[in-house]
Amino acid sequence: MGEVFAISWRLLMAKDRSVSAAFALEFEKPILALERQIADLVNLQETKGADYAAEINGLRASLTALLKKTYRNLSAWEIVQVARHPARPQTRDYIDMIVKDFDELHGDRTFGDDKTIVAGLGRISGHKVMVVGHHKGRDTAERMACNFGCAHPEGYRKAMIKMQFAEKFRLPVVTFIDTPGAYPGIGSEERGVAEAIAVNLRDMSALRVPIVCIVIGEGGSGGALGIGVGDRLAMMQYGWYSVISPEGCSGILWKGGENAPEAAEALKLTSKHLKELGIIDEILEEPLGGAHRNPRAAGDVLEKYIDKTLRELKRTPIDKLVDKRYERLRKLGDAAVMT
Repeated sequence: MGEVFAISWRLLMAKDRSVSAAFALEFEKPILALERQIADLVNLQETKGADYAAEINGLRASLTALLKKTYRNLSAWEIVQVARHPARPQTRDYIDMIVKDFDELHGDRTFGDDKTIVAGLGRISGHKVMVVGHHKGRDTAERMACNFGCAHPEGYRKAMIKMQFAEKFRLPVVTFIDTPGAYPGIGSEERGVAEAIAVNLRDMSALRVPIVCIVIGEGGSGGALGIGVGDRLAMMQYGWYSVISPEGCSGILWKGGENAPEAAEALKLTSKHLKELGIIDEILEEPLGGAHRNPRAAGDVLEKYIDKTLRELKRTPIDKLVDKRYERLRKLGDAAVMT
C-alpha cells in the first residue's frame, strides 16, 4: 500500500505542480532553489552520463542544513502557512496510508451527505476503528465540493451518527481535524450549525468508547471542536489550533487582515504553545521540512501514535475512561490561567 501511495502522490504532485508553485511559501524560496539545482544536476547526470555525484551530495548536505535552520526558527504565522500548504497530506491521504479495509459511510439521515466530513470503518495497526475527519479537497472541483474544509451542520450530524454507531459496536473513534472553521453561510446557520457542534461536544464527552483526536493541519474554532472532544488530543508539529484564525483576529482588533502575523503570535496557536498551556497532550514530530515533503513518514508517525494511544486507552475500564475524559475537559486551560 505504501508503494502505491507514493506513486499516486508523485503523480498527483506532478499534475498539480503549477498549483504548488503558485503557493510557494516565501520563506521556502531558498529551499526550493536548492532543490531545483539538485534536480537539474541529477537530470544532467542521467541524460549526459556525466559524474556530478560530489556536487549533488554537497548540495544535498546544504539542503538538509537549510531545512533544519529554517524549520527550527519558524514564526507562528509561518507555521500557519505550512499547515495550509496545498501539498500537505489531508484526511483521505492518511486514510490511504494507514487505514486498511476502509469502508466509507455517508449521510446524516436528515438533510444530505456533507463531503467535508469523511467517516468510515477500518483498521489501524490492527485496531478496528471508526475514522472521522475533515477533508479540504485537492483540486479546485474537490475543494468546492468540500467547502474548502468548512463543514455544514449535516457534516457534524453525520460525524456524530457514525460515532454513535461505533459506540454500539464498541469500536474506538479516531478523528483527524483539519478545518479553518465551520461553514458560516446562511444555509448553514438556518440548518443549525451551532446546535450541531454543541450536541457533538455534549455527546462526544459521554461516548463510551476510546476517542483519539489529532489536529493534522488547521484547527479553527468550533469547526475543530465539533469532532475534537476525546480522551487524547494530539497535534502535528506544524499545525495550528485556535478559537479564531489569525486573519479573523486581525480583522477584529486591527480592522483588516494586514496584522495576521502579529495576531498569530498573540493567539499562541502553535503546537509548542498549546502543549505548554496544557491544551494538547502530545506533539507529533513531522519529517524534516514538514509533512508536505514526506507524507509517508508523517503517516508512519501518525499510525504509531494512534496504535500506542489506543493500546493504553483500551486497558482503562470504560467508566473510568469517561470520568477521566470529563476531568480532562474541566481542566482545559488551567495552565493558561496560571500564566
